[in-house]
Order: sequence, then C-alpha cells, then structure tokens
Amino acid sequence: MTSISDPRVRDFLLQGTRTGMLAYTASDGRPLAAPVWFTVEGDEIVFNTGEKTAKGRSIARDPRVTLTVDLPEPPYAFVQVQGEASVSADTDELVRTATAIARRYVGSEQAEEFGRRNGVPGELVVRLRPTRVNAAFDMTD
Repeated sequence: MTSISDPRVRDFLLQGTRTGMLAYTASDGRPLAAPVWFTVEGDEIVFNTGEKTAKGRSIARDPRVTLTVDLPEPPYAFVQVQGEASVSADTDELVRTATAIARRYVGSEQAEEFGRRNGVPGELVVRLRPTRVNAAFDMTD
C-alpha cells in the first residue's frame, strides 16, 4: 500500500488527461462505475458531479467510493484510491474546482467557460479522502 503523497502516485494521477473510473453503489446495492475528470488538491482527489446524478445520490447515501486511474498501454499501470467522499455546494468552490479540472482536460482557453458552466446550483464539489491507495507502475515487469 502506498499514499497519495507519494510523488510517483501524484505524478501518475496528474499526468495528461487520464480519466478516473469512479466505483460506487446503486441504491439497490449494485456496483456501478463512471468516468470522471478530476484533479488532486493536497491529499484529496477532487471532481465535480451533479447532486441528482447517480454518483451524487450514491455519495449522499454512502460516501465510500473508489477511483481507479490506469495506463492502458505498455508498461501498463494503475493507481486505485479507496476512501470517503465529502461534498460541497459552495458556488465559489464549484467555479474554482470546475475551472481547474477543465484546464487539465480542455485547456486554458476554455477552462473559465467550463468553470462558469459547471459552477452552478445543483452541482457539487466532491473531495475523496484516501483511506487506502494501491498502485502498480510497470505491470510488464
């Protein structure tokens, strides 16, 4: 087991535009997974979602989630972050985080537009506090 503060883990999570797959549970207990754009702030994974989405409803019901990010080509690698999510509907925080996340995925020229579009009532900032981090950086070895 490793930590999100491990430089190799942070670098892997923040490299390029890798999408995270968020695992959570439906109200009937079924496992679900959905792609999310994310960033790392301090020792937390941060992403946005709608309050009424399956992800938003699930986190409100049970904050335990897992985010997995992978490298799908050789040397193949992954980081899995298990933990508990907290949410905020603070508009300023929504705009700030949505802009930072958009900067990563769509570039600086469109980041503010995405931040304003996603930083609105009904959206949430989700912070995943790790309780366990698993990683493998060269699965061909």
